[in-house]
Amino acid sequence: MYRRCGFRYEKKLRTIGVARIAGIDEAGRGALAGPVVAAAVVLPEKFRHRRLNDSKQLAPELREEIYCELVANPEVRWTVGVVDSIEIDRINILRASHKAMRFAVETLIDHPDHVLIDGLPVIPFPFPQTAIVDGDCISLSIAAASVIAKVTRDRMMRDFCAQFPQYSFSRHKGYGTELHLVKLHEFGPCPIHRRSFEPVAQPLLALEELVKIDPSPSRRARREIGVSIPAA
Repeated sequence: MYRRCGFRYEKKLRTIGVARIAGIDEAGRGALAGPVVAAAVVLPEKFRHRRLNDSKQLAPELREEIYCELVANPEVRWTVGVVDSIEIDRINILRASHKAMRFAVETLIDHPDHVLIDGLPVIPFPFPQTAIVDGDCISLSIAAASVIAKVTRDRMMRDFCAQFPQYSFSRHKGYGTELHLVKLHEFGPCPIHRRSFEPVAQPLLALEELVKIDPSPSRRARREIGVSIPAA
């Protein structure tokens, strides 16, 4: 259900003296190819935007428009962290997502006093944090981060499409759609595919079996998801 984002969590923090509040979100965690991208965003206290919401609920054209507005606003502080598919395979997708988030927030010009994170807590993390389930639908700071992360990653995947046109990355952005699975079956994995993810790790399966496989990390990596893990 559509919910308009606001500053409810940000306002609560400001009432107890927290000044700089960053929202963090990531894009690409569930994809079979390409990087995971995280964004950290600090919005000005009086920031307002009627159309800003979770990036997944926005049409691509509107998402691009809002992205351009955000990055052009001198009062909006933002950074991104990118972890490529090689590193994802090396440390697993959960650690890679957390690594991208930590890099994004640590490279903000002014370090935040508190961080709002979409979903579950990031452990360990260098700043005080509040994890908000569906935070990208609730917090404007997280929604802004979701838009910047998503558009940044989509643009990267369009660039990869020019490099590897046979996979149609510009259409599915590396996610496990039927089109992508067909291309993977036909051509095998390319350098940006995540080889620790089952549909990539088993490219010789019959197409009908590939389509049935859940596009998630391998069994070994899945066992680690949800467990507190030391920093990479």
